Amino acid sequence: MRSTLFSARLYGILDLGYATAESLPSVARQMIAGGIDVLQLRAKGCEKKDIEAWARELLPICRDGGVPFIINDHADIAAAIAADGIHVGQDDLSMDEVRSIVGDSMLVGRSTHSVDQAAKAAADPRTDCIGFGPLFATPTKPDYQPIGIREIQAVHAAHPDLPIFCIGGIKKENLPEVTAAGAKRAVIVSGILQADDIEKYVREAKAILQ
Repeated sequence: MRSTLFSARLYGILDLGYATAESLPSVARQMIAGGIDVLQLRAKGCEKKDIEAWARELLPICRDGGVPFIINDHADIAAAIAADGIHVGQDDLSMDEVRSIVGDSMLVGRSTHSVDQAAKAAADPRTDCIGFGPLFATPTKPDYQPIGIREIQAVHAAHPDLPIFCIGGIKKENLPEVTAAGAKRAVIVSGILQADDIEKYVREAKAILQ
């Protein structure tokens, strides 16, 4: 699975802030059909039993589509269902704690919000990828100050062997600006989930990244 992160370009998040629980399987299939490279389940504020149930439903869909399935925040759920990966924030578990729960083989990603945080995450060889952002203002992360696109090139130059997924307020419309600044990979959330044609949106966004 680690090798798939290096070839991945477009990272999608099934966010319960934008998608209903009932729509998750359908939306996942549409994203996979469009060519999404990674899928994460993010369900802030939801009951853990519900998150695990949704994750168990989504995992075989992602496996059938050949797409890594990532759980946000909950390492115990990722371990329980044998997900492909876990993504944690700056204020979540340490790498020692995460690895003690999920083991050495599961993918682990870390959110970073500055070049310094990216360097700290990258210094730990157990970090498989990082999210870098939020680049732009986004309701998904209302408490975070946007960092802009100026440091995209610097963070990529500093960590050429680490998959870096730029995130935060990225949509198909501003994606060319993000790639022009040096981004190789991107995370799109609301743009995909609110699209009239999810499969088409994913396909067109991925074409920009390629």
